[in-house]
Amino acid sequence: MTIEPSCNSNAHLVSRRSMLGNLLAGAAGVGAVGQLVHPAVARELESKQKQVLIFLLNGGLSQFESFDPKPNTDTGGPFRAIQTAVPGTHFCELLPYTATVANKLAVVRSMFAEKVPGSHGGAREYVVTGRPPQQGPYPWMGPVYSKLLADGGDLPGNIHITPSRWGPRQDAAFLGPRHASLVLSGGRVPLNVERPDAFKESSDDARYRLRQLADTKFSQRRRTAHTEAYQSSFDQAVKLIRQKTLFDVTKESVQDQDRYGSHDFGRHCLLARRLLEQGVTCVKVTHNNYDSHMENFNFHLEQLGEFDKPFATLMQDLDDRGMLDNTLVMLITEFGRTPTIQPDNGRDHWPPNWSVVLGGCGIQVGGVLGATNANGTEIADRPVHVGEMFHTYIRAVGLDPTATHSVGGNKVPIGAPERSAVTELLT
Repeated sequence: MTIEPSCNSNAHLVSRRSMLGNLLAGAAGVGAVGQLVHPAVARELESKQKQVLIFLLNGGLSQFESFDPKPNTDTGGPFRAIQTAVPGTHFCELLPYTATVANKLAVVRSMFAEKVPGSHGGAREYVVTGRPPQQGPYPWMGPVYSKLLADGGDLPGNIHITPSRWGPRQDAAFLGPRHASLVLSGGRVPLNVERPDAFKESSDDARYRLRQLADTKFSQRRRTAHTEAYQSSFDQAVKLIRQKTLFDVTKESVQDQDRYGSHDFGRHCLLARRLLEQGVTCVKVTHNNYDSHMENFNFHLEQLGEFDKPFATLMQDLDDRGMLDNTLVMLITEFGRTPTIQPDNGRDHWPPNWSVVLGGCGIQVGGVLGATNANGTEIADRPVHVGEMFHTYIRAVGLDPTATHSVGGNKVPIGAPERSAVTELLT
């Protein structure tokens, strides 16, 4: 698409002579991409040094077949409950490896949302923004962390590792494209990150600096949301070209690759560890196929069989490396599954109560918050609203969810102003 100027003003024109003059005058002050971080931002990043790892079990994980088992009841299904590393806390037997790292986790068994949209997308948006989607659009957690923890950094602030055929989402809302998720579909390296053979690195750097100066000249008079988006996309592409090995999981040891497993989710978890170790602020890993309206038990047997060991391995690795002290880990899903078991052994959507798991920095681990009644049909203790959890996710990394984003001169609360963080979960 060609964008034509809306008028014939000379303000659209940048002369070759003035451009070259600006280049010569300003080249020393521009420097490489990695040197463009504002000192105040650098100090803030250094003081926080917080990272976030999000697991999205897409489709609606069953709380009965995971973190709130109800064996030997009319709703419990065929699986047993097993003891975890936390005395008195039981998980479903489909999570034997996760049970061994339960002492590094906090389980919330009383998550709920009211007036949840019927679609998965709407319910998911409620969970990751803390607000009903009809009030939006609001930025998802990944873009919020990218903006507040990594704004100005040299690495992408928000990377989403997805199964294949998962495209980009409009998840940044008014925070802009710079903070939108960089989607690694199938965990693959982003497309077109190879520098063309015709360009040497030195000439490409000079070309990039020239473009920066032209953009600066242009934006002084004609800066718009569109030009900001184009510039942000180009800048991110340049950074990715310079750091393409960041996404290459084959750089990890063969032993580690074997520990995580050769299937996609195992590779995605190992890639998540690699990205966090390299300094990416927020990494999200999606695991699909939990929408079990039919054959719920077989689906969860297969899906959690794939999920369980890589997740526990990653938690243990982060702990062994001392990274859990500064990394918030969350395991989320858009809603739970119904207590009622359908004739075809399925469970339907169930927003009245489901389970969420947290770990890492800022979290009081090794326990359970909230409870459901004997057969899981309703919350019996400490209901936790999705809006409260959003505040908690933000508070855990040392940020203030009651602060505001600045949007076009207006102040927009980061978290829903009528909600507050769950202090029982926080250290």
